[in-house]
Amino acid sequence: MKAIWNGAIGFGLVNIPVKIYSATETTKLDLDMLDKSDFSNIKFKRVNESTGKEVKWENIVKGYLMDDKYIVLDEEDYEAASPEKTKILSIDQFVKEAEVDSVYFENPYYLEPQKNGESAYRLLLKALQETEMAGIGTFVLRDSEAIGMIRPYKDILVLNRLRFDQEIRDYKDLKIPAAKAPKPAELKMAVSLIKQLSQDFDPAMYKDTYSDELMKIIRKKAKGKSIKTKKAEPAKEGKVIDLMAQLKASLQSPKSKSAS
Repeated sequence: MKAIWNGAIGFGLVNIPVKIYSATETTKLDLDMLDKSDFSNIKFKRVNESTGKEVKWENIVKGYLMDDKYIVLDEEDYEAASPEKTKILSIDQFVKEAEVDSVYFENPYYLEPQKNGESAYRLLLKALQETEMAGIGTFVLRDSEAIGMIRPYKDILVLNRLRFDQEIRDYKDLKIPAAKAPKPAELKMAVSLIKQLSQDFDPAMYKDTYSDELMKIIRKKAKGKSIKTKKAEPAKEGKVIDLMAQLKASLQSPKSKSAS
């Protein structure tokens, strides 16, 4: 792993020197774009819209369109807007982890203690485990201010980057059915179905098999074998006629029985 941030956690008057590592990686295959005629690689060029000529990197600037006119920004403008550069992730408050809705979650990162920070690291980890709390604070990552939530993950500390509140879209424009209480019998049946399917969460039971399946196809094609395509099941249309009947059938399904 390669550290993407090197600094310290500010925990009251205690500083815990840490390094941040990305906790996730992509499993998607790296595919190249090719010309259909001869399989040559496709290269993208930065082209002037007016002249059609390629533009060198050193001649490219960025601008914001305002009132049909571009306001061009330079390095000093970015520097002036950037947050104060600091290597401290200062914990401003502690909250119950359940209070932070998952809609705010972005990327997870592993926190590794640096030299002379091991004892304070273990102290914070144990204290968060005992209180079942998470620390919320801000830090600067790649010249941008970010919110982070520090919480225990197994036997280490993990940092979840959070979205800012203004990044969450308002859902008022969605066409949500008017509030109407469900029928008591249907609700009771739905609760029974949920309880029947309830079990401890095991992330290992969910696998992203797309890349593996795609690689199998690539190997078959490399050997000149033909590929059979799968037909997607059409979505069921029309309104539900008998919700109770569907709930009862769900409770009797093999999947529900095996889960219970």
